[in-house]
Amino acid sequence: MLSGLGRLIHRRRWTSLVLILIMTGVAGAWGLGVFAKFKEGGFEDPDASSTLVAKLGATYFGSTNPDVLVLYSSDTMTVDDPRFEASVVTTIARLPKARVDEIISYWSFNGEAARTFASHDRHSTFVAVKLKGTEGADKFENYHAVKDSLAAPGLDVRYGGSVPLGEEFGQQVVADIVRAETITALPLLILLVILFGAVTASVLPIIVGVFSTVGGLAVLHVVTYAADVTSFALEVVTMMGVGLAIDYSLFIISRFREELQRGMTAEGLPPGKPWKRERDKAARKAAKEAHRTALKPIREAALAATMATAGRTIMVSGVTVSAALAGLLLFPQMFLRTIGLAGIATVMVAVFGATVLLPTLLALLGPRVEGGQMWWRRPNAKRARRDPESGFWYRLGHSVMKHPLPYFAVVLVILGVMFVPFLNVQFGSVDARVLPKDSPTRAVVETIKRDFPNGTVEPIDVVVSGDLIPRDWTPSGKGDPIPPYLEQFRKQLASLPGVTEAQFTGYSGSYGGVRISVTHKYEPMDRHAQDLVTEIRAMSLTKDGYPMHIDVGGSTAGQMDLMSSLMRSLPKMALVVGVATFLLLFMFFGSIVLPLKAIVMNVLSIGASFGAIVWGFQYGHLAGLLDFTPTGGVEATSMILILAVVFGLSMDYEVFLLSRIREEWDLTHDNRVAVASGMQHTGGIITSAALLFLLVIAAFSMAGITVVKLIGVGMFVAVVVDAALVRSLLVPATMRFMGAANWWLPGFLAGLHARMDLRERTVLVPDGATVAPPRLPDEQPFPYAIDWAESTPRPANAVPSNGNVRPDTVEPDAPSNGAPADVPRARQRVDANAAFQSDPQPNADASPKLVFQSAADGAGLRRAPEPEGAPWAPWADGPPQPVPRPAPRRRRVIVPNADGSGWHWGEEEDSS
Repeated sequence: MLSGLGRLIHRRRWTSLVLILIMTGVAGAWGLGVFAKFKEGGFEDPDASSTLVAKLGATYFGSTNPDVLVLYSSDTMTVDDPRFEASVVTTIARLPKARVDEIISYWSFNGEAARTFASHDRHSTFVAVKLKGTEGADKFENYHAVKDSLAAPGLDVRYGGSVPLGEEFGQQVVADIVRAETITALPLLILLVILFGAVTASVLPIIVGVFSTVGGLAVLHVVTYAADVTSFALEVVTMMGVGLAIDYSLFIISRFREELQRGMTAEGLPPGKPWKRERDKAARKAAKEAHRTALKPIREAALAATMATAGRTIMVSGVTVSAALAGLLLFPQMFLRTIGLAGIATVMVAVFGATVLLPTLLALLGPRVEGGQMWWRRPNAKRARRDPESGFWYRLGHSVMKHPLPYFAVVLVILGVMFVPFLNVQFGSVDARVLPKDSPTRAVVETIKRDFPNGTVEPIDVVVSGDLIPRDWTPSGKGDPIPPYLEQFRKQLASLPGVTEAQFTGYSGSYGGVRISVTHKYEPMDRHAQDLVTEIRAMSLTKDGYPMHIDVGGSTAGQMDLMSSLMRSLPKMALVVGVATFLLLFMFFGSIVLPLKAIVMNVLSIGASFGAIVWGFQYGHLAGLLDFTPTGGVEATSMILILAVVFGLSMDYEVFLLSRIREEWDLTHDNRVAVASGMQHTGGIITSAALLFLLVIAAFSMAGITVVKLIGVGMFVAVVVDAALVRSLLVPATMRFMGAANWWLPGFLAGLHARMDLRERTVLVPDGATVAPPRLPDEQPFPYAIDWAESTPRPANAVPSNGNVRPDTVEPDAPSNGAPADVPRARQRVDANAAFQSDPQPNADASPKLVFQSAADGAGLRRAPEPEGAPWAPWADGPPQPVPRPAPRRRRVIVPNADGSGWHWGEEEDSS
């Protein structure tokens, strides 16, 4: 199917390019509207008791977190100075009532109640302003309408509160993205040139990355109509989209260049512009046309083979990453759900860019993808003439397979040491300290906490509600007596250990409830404060035998509810993501051992990443390098986000590695050779992809918002650990221990996998090659049965007709036409899936065409048609031979390895 998509893109490449350009323009115009749709918050559990208390406070009692907090200061005057009072009071009195709902200031109270609104030196005061409107957009509009009117003559004015804080978050996000894209553009290009060895090939991943950024903005705008989206999502989605797009592009371009070079070598087409060697203008024109005509089927076949291999792997990888992000949809927090939705869509945009946009560009370029070729990429360079089986990754694979136990033990020790800090993790909440140190909004919050009485106090809000609350009672004014049962309950709260005060702070007759604010002497996230919340929630209140509702809120209760919600949802996420990943990898690899091992490897990478986050952010060891303020904890929802993202990224590299190992296993059925050869083919690409991704992540790790830094560092460490330790050392070591059991598939699942198999094969053995069939495992019955036959030897000077023959499948005594004689050849590759073979073409001028059929269709290796006019020779290959008697039936048994390193499959005759 994907090979057909590659051919379709090649034939309609100009149409495809025009449609993509139109789609990109529309997506860009639409995506710009997302910046006005962001909403702040989203970290709380919407069904928790603390969230209900916060909503009741905003709706009925008056929120304890004002929309705008205006800080007025003077170096010479105090709040007791009439000039100070006149300046502030006349300023706030002029605010339009259509924009402002409520104003609370120092002069709104008398006596002790006003004390908290004046600083310790009495040179500063703050005014709390509640704006009209229920939606974020309305509040932002009203804030900008009154902002200039809040300036008081003769006083220094600074703005804080939730609305200015949200606005600064959005501005910081945009600034971070622009800075990250600017910083990474040139280093990415330089690194790509080094990796690809050609300027043209190096520009293509950046084009796909830009497309993914534009598409990600458009997708995020669409998500805003289905759910509230926080500004954090923009940075996370952009970081993932650009990184994955460049990674996927690397695999597509590398495979296309490999297939194109193989096809040109097989057809004897020299690289570059050979027509320029002709001296005559007419001859050059004719040679150029002939070269283009001969190249067209090769280019199409190369693109088809690329899509059938690397394209399919990328699609499986994209689905796997999306499955991990889908686990975020199981959490009730808006922050996680929106990033899950936007992340899935962004991954699909990256996959689309790598499997549609990039093949379109490759179809247009063809061999010109080598434009601006560096000297180390040229055919006569020493690097190009290197033996494929003498590379670093091939030798490393053999070394790990020879000594698996030391590698396994050392890597496990390293990962264990990295995980240790996570054992002391402390979870905290998001506050103004996540902003940069020079943030004006953060400065207002820190000034109030430092210079004002009760500035650090975060009370526990207790809301008592029920039908028996007297609707004609007010907690203060007119000398109304307090109902005895409410006063008694307030005294019980005040007498709790650690409580300094409990007072009525809100009443609503329409809701039928009162709010009691309980102040205490503990830090908000202290264990004693959490015990206090638990004790209050265990209390009960009745009147005349009827129970009253008691809901507890505040920052401490909110954090406790958040952790409880995450712990309830985390097992569901692990189950759903684990099962989905297992099924996808089972369909792709045809094994039940490899998916389980891949999940375990990913968990190890995640553990190391979590340990590094605690070491760097909770302990503060990275505070100087990354310029942030340690809070003594890590934000819990960010850790869940990292869990999903890192799991998907780790599985991404696992799919790339194991897909090539599986391809080698299908050809050789030699576990050691398959692992070593698979590492040689993918080790350099995976390392290069990791370097490119790390460059993108590193730029976002320098963001101004601490939460984004945390996510970036977590992803950075996970990618380093995964590429350098897990995929390079731990995976091959464990595959050595497992041996042939890596590919074990029970007989009852073989038929199921045959119907679900996601792999697609292309013919690897040319007409002239003679191969011996490897023995297939007994657990793979009829759906995997293959009829083997010898094909008719082709003349030495024959030219393949399908343009898709791989030089490394030709016998050693038949060198590829056009290849340098002194370039070492790889070993013969045996196709274990010969049922998926090329349909012979009627003549050499016809376009190549791959016909895929299953073994169940009775397909064997077919003889190429005889040329027209040839005499009929029914016994050209000799007279018919008798059918050999079947070999005795044998069964598989487990045999311990001689060196004691594990076990392997053996065989013995089945006497039954």
